[in-house]
Amino acid sequence: MPNGFVYILECSDGSFYTGSTINIEQRLNEHNNGQGANHTKKRLPVKLVFLEEFDRIDDAFNREKQIQGWSRNKKIALINRDFEKLPELAECKNESHFKKWLRLRSATNQHSLIIDKDKNMQTYYSHGKLLLTAEYVVLDGAKALAIPTVFGQSLHIEKQPENKLTWNSLDHNQNEWFNAEFSFQDETVLIENTTNAEISDRLLQIITAVKELNPNFLNDEGFNVSTVLEFPKNWGLGTSSTLINNIANWANVDAYKLLELTFGGSGYDIACAQEDSALTYQLINKKRVIETVNFNPSFKNNLYFVHLNKKQNSRDGIAHYKANRSNLEETITTINVITEQIIICETLDKFQSLIDNHEQIIASVTNQTPVKQLLFDDFSGSVKSLGAWGGDFVLVASKNNPIEYFKSKGFETILNYTDMVL
Repeated sequence: MPNGFVYILECSDGSFYTGSTINIEQRLNEHNNGQGANHTKKRLPVKLVFLEEFDRIDDAFNREKQIQGWSRNKKIALINRDFEKLPELAECKNESHFKKWLRLRSATNQHSLIIDKDKNMQTYYSHGKLLLTAEYVVLDGAKALAIPTVFGQSLHIEKQPENKLTWNSLDHNQNEWFNAEFSFQDETVLIENTTNAEISDRLLQIITAVKELNPNFLNDEGFNVSTVLEFPKNWGLGTSSTLINNIANWANVDAYKLLELTFGGSGYDIACAQEDSALTYQLINKKRVIETVNFNPSFKNNLYFVHLNKKQNSRDGIAHYKANRSNLEETITTINVITEQIIICETLDKFQSLIDNHEQIIASVTNQTPVKQLLFDDFSGSVKSLGAWGGDFVLVASKNNPIEYFKSKGFETILNYTDMVL
């Protein structure tokens, strides 16, 4: 008898939703009664178009995360049982040096390299994030458009007999980049050994904050913990936010409160970690207003993400913004309008006009120079900064394929919109 299921639902707007469950009949009823995921409850009715059975729910969960990272065409091939097309559709459509990684990620279960199926292990997963609009001003109440990425981070928990916490972090190539061991004395957590003092101090801060929110966390129990990134750490897709959300789920605490006690920020990245579709995020009177939206531009094949290879510290960017911000009321009103217009935008020309205008507004309010003016002033398309300016990814909108242009400028990591966005 199966103990886990992976399913794909077709929603009323034609979009797909992939999930996993231990009770498929109950879960289908929940979806169609509006008690399922945010994505489905706004797109009723839904119908089951694919079902796969597993002996273990953790296997089903891992399969769910694999399928969620696939393109729409690959999901359709799976639904139609057209298995011969799957290897071809796993091929990444961009020409970046991460082509091989994307192909392998789609074709295999990346978690199988680290999970021993014979062990009792809990697994938590969070999506990465990109902020398309309202960078910086989202902190002061502007409405932001944010998108979860196909790349995320998983957290694997296994109990151990000793009353200690061992921590092992793997990068996207399954190579260890951090290791530490913590001991418990009374209610105090101590660092026993570590490969990186700065990271272990930050992790200790997170654990301490969790225990403040849940005093019973880690009491009289030992664990082996592994984290696995699906993207390079310098991509800026949310190494910290995905970790915070995973730990919060493990410890049964509020991820937003944990973020406030540790890294800070607006919280949009936590929303992306938890959602399966694009969303708007806004702070109104310090309260979060989160709405999932149907953002699926018809011109998405003209959109690209280019990595600038300059990891930006979000806290530094926020500090710069707070020191230079001005004319906020008018700025927020304008950014809100641009965000709404981008969501419903139907043409590439209009989209480019909107993001160009957005870039100039944020440049003015933060007293910074737009990235296109700094690095790509001879480029014919549009270039928009994402998140903290100065590093990580930029969004490129172009009528012509821009890959060779950016490669000629020394930027090799170039992803098509559909290769990045969940």
